[in-house]
Amino acid sequence: MSRIGKKPVPVPSNVTATLTGQQVKVKGPKGELSFSVPDALKIAQNGATIEVTIVEDTKQARSMWGMSRTMIVNMIKGVTDGYTKTLEIHGVGFRAAMSGKDAVQMQVGYSHDIIHPIPKGIDLKVGGAKQDQIIITGIDKQVVGQLAAELRAYRKPEPYQGKGVRYQGEYIFRKEGKKK
Repeated sequence: MSRIGKKPVPVPSNVTATLTGQQVKVKGPKGELSFSVPDALKIAQNGATIEVTIVEDTKQARSMWGMSRTMIVNMIKGVTDGYTKTLEIHGVGFRAAMSGKDAVQMQVGYSHDIIHPIPKGIDLKVGGAKQDQIIITGIDKQVVGQLAAELRAYRKPEPYQGKGVRYQGEYIFRKEGKKK
């Protein structure tokens, strides 16, 4: 039995949740999101809560039970508060800038600039004293995290000097260099 899946999902008063078949639509102050619950599960709305239950007790149903409940919780948090990821750029001459409204341009030690498109529904700001911070905000947790991971993958932080793109607060295990 899933400990997470058993808990009902509370729906705040400023959020409206609509269930149509296996589709869950959540609308709040920041926007609207939807999720299709797998057929092995059943969803029901009881007052101000949403409950996810198993139709048949199979391994596949049990494995998707907790995930489906968490997806609904993440959608509710996204439309009320939103999600934010902050990336820090470390290195001499490394910086980022907005390239129009729908792309970010990064200089991270290559012979060319990296231009990465920004998906719809994502707000990206470049800040910091030396344009060394990228702040990604949005209502969909998966899209915010995926964009942050893609931007970080262009130049992961290396362990000798710590140069590269890292998440805010990420600890980089530093190695000692060569000795004579």
